[in-house]
Amino acid sequence: MNDGPLIVQSDKTLLLEIDHPQAVACRKAIAPFAELERSPEHIHTYRLTPLGLWNARAAGHDAEQVVDTLLEFSRYHVPHTLLVDVAETMARFGRLRLSKHPSHGLVLVSSDRPVLEEVLRSKRVKPMLGDRVDDDTVIVHPSERGNLKQALLKLGWPAEDLAGYVDGEAHAIALDETEWQLRPYQREAAESFWHGGSGVVVLPCGAGKTLVGIAAMAHAQATTLILVTNTVAARQWRDELIRRTSLTEDEIGEYSGARKEIRPVTIATYQVMTARRKGVYNHLELFDAKDWGLVIYDEVHLLPAPIFRMTADLQARRRLGLTATLIREDGREGDVFSLIGPKRFDAPWKDIETQGWIAPADCIEVRVTLSEAERFAYATAETDERYRLAATTDVKNRVVSRLVEQHAGEPTLVIGQYIDQLDELAELLDAPVVKGETGVKERQRLYEAFRTGELSLLVVSKVANFSIDLPEASVAIQVSGTFGSRQEEAQRLGRLLRPKADRRTARFYSIVSRDTVDADFAQHRQRFLAEQGYAYSIIDADQILT
Repeated sequence: MNDGPLIVQSDKTLLLEIDHPQAVACRKAIAPFAELERSPEHIHTYRLTPLGLWNARAAGHDAEQVVDTLLEFSRYHVPHTLLVDVAETMARFGRLRLSKHPSHGLVLVSSDRPVLEEVLRSKRVKPMLGDRVDDDTVIVHPSERGNLKQALLKLGWPAEDLAGYVDGEAHAIALDETEWQLRPYQREAAESFWHGGSGVVVLPCGAGKTLVGIAAMAHAQATTLILVTNTVAARQWRDELIRRTSLTEDEIGEYSGARKEIRPVTIATYQVMTARRKGVYNHLELFDAKDWGLVIYDEVHLLPAPIFRMTADLQARRRLGLTATLIREDGREGDVFSLIGPKRFDAPWKDIETQGWIAPADCIEVRVTLSEAERFAYATAETDERYRLAATTDVKNRVVSRLVEQHAGEPTLVIGQYIDQLDELAELLDAPVVKGETGVKERQRLYEAFRTGELSLLVVSKVANFSIDLPEASVAIQVSGTFGSRQEEAQRLGRLLRPKADRRTARFYSIVSRDTVDADFAQHRQRFLAEQGYAYSIIDADQILT
């Protein structure tokens, strides 16, 4: 027994004592293969899952490294059965491999014949396979490459894809680094992706994921399709490409609700790609419109199901997913792993902060109490109405108003989910509001006014969660959210993390109604903060209002 910060349990949970001197080192060491589940004040609970272990294996970590990490940091004896299970789970990855055969094209090859026999008997897998070449090799129809990887993952035998990629149509793209330089981690992320062929890069908001994508394009030297969350994000990508590379406006097309341009580099929105008419996805043909050499998925954790389905057919193209968090609230992390690729690069937010590339942040939960009338209304409300009642209590407006006063002059975002609440706050604070019905031009105008300092206060709905560059924002006040969404918490904190000219610390306030589902959801959302090493303090609203 040693005095480590970790307790490893036979049910595959890891308990981390966060006040321990080695807690930070331990958290960093287990992050590549363990998922944070709960994060109360003193003990954080992680879990070992097959997908987490396979992701680690695909990223180059082997079972010996995982076992050594557990033994090094564990306070007590590590259950032998768990160590065996880790080794056996990780050994499942790569026993089946997809590769190119000189005579038969795409084939599934096994280093363990009984495993191949097992999957051949699967009713789901069998139709995807052709003739048997030899005892260990089966022909795969090229169009089934993605579907087969999905099916094998669900069977517990994730295939290692070594079949390679087509180059796509060549197109010259050079980085123009005369006035800027790729940061070391951005260069490392792009190279890790390129050497891996396809996969996901996980970086904090504000750390320059777009530049990683641009660096990948310079590696590819090929036509590129970029998928983004909305039109504002598409235009930010276009502006960055023009500013950072040799590409001209004529070489970049926008494929959105407003325009339908197909150019050597085409930026399309998820909304237009998933728009249906009479049940048909009319725009998915964009995937086949050019011989793309690279497909980039911005905010890959938001990828809609139809794009997943189309991505299954794109396995011969290099695919890069960019995200601040691989958490998907729909549980489809396995589809990201099998169809986009494994995690190729991941930098903890605190590490990037320590290097000075993103701003430090204080996270503060402000707890408010419902009035007697509100408590009674909440207690007697239907379950699906309770969160709205708790999230939109009048006392939150008073707290927001006081916080805005305290941070007068600082670039401040007030963020929420319910439009009525946001309209009320905008009127109370005499501030403009950005919401779904706000036109693209008006959004761009307001964002630009905020960036230049003409506006110091902006009320925004969840349309501002993703891919919006507001570098000077230093205060965010969150009044309501999408229930317990950790991915939304990541995006909202990320709005504050671009480094400030005066190096000031950002403030991220969440206003939460105690003794309600609002508090339950807040605890779930805050798991993300703990996952990235952020501590958050809890204060009572009276400390602000008095």
